[in-house]
Amino acid sequence: MRWQQLFADLEAQLAASARLEQAAEVADRTRRERAEVSWLDRAARSEGASIACTTAAGVVRGTLDDLGKDWLLVQEHGRHAALLPTAAVLSVVGLTLRSDDDRGMGRRFGIGVALRAIARDRAAVAVHDIAGGLATGTVDRVGADHLDLAEHPADALRRPGALTGHRVIPFGAIAVVRRA
Repeated sequence: MRWQQLFADLEAQLAASARLEQAAEVADRTRRERAEVSWLDRAARSEGASIACTTAAGVVRGTLDDLGKDWLLVQEHGRHAALLPTAAVLSVVGLTLRSDDDRGMGRRFGIGVALRAIARDRAAVAVHDIAGGLATGTVDRVGADHLDLAEHPADALRRPGALTGHRVIPFGAIAVVRRA
């Protein structure tokens, strides 16, 4: 009887040790999986959520409407949509804590493709840069790493008489692009 108690105690110790080992392994695996999740993965799970993105040009608040591999489209409350390069985002409030296994959600194309669609639209835009500058006009061309902006007042159509200049803006300098 005494050995049976000894063996039962030994079995309980082994089971407790195995449970501790398994809990440590689960915690370690969870930390590793979380380390692989980008903030853009979390943003993909937050489509439709109300968010606030801090950029060098100020805070952009609204509903996360769409996103791609390096951009967010935020429908600002009472305004037009704002296109934000992810590199210009300093912080975000309102993202879900979860990403599950849905990494890679969102559109696959980059900001260049999104800007080319804006150029085709021929709508006047306001381009806020990371230094706090603002340029208004129409996107004429989009290169591999920049856009060409035909500058004119935001409330004017792109006509030769309204043009005030042409500006090349590298993607890395863009904080926010808004429809004017």
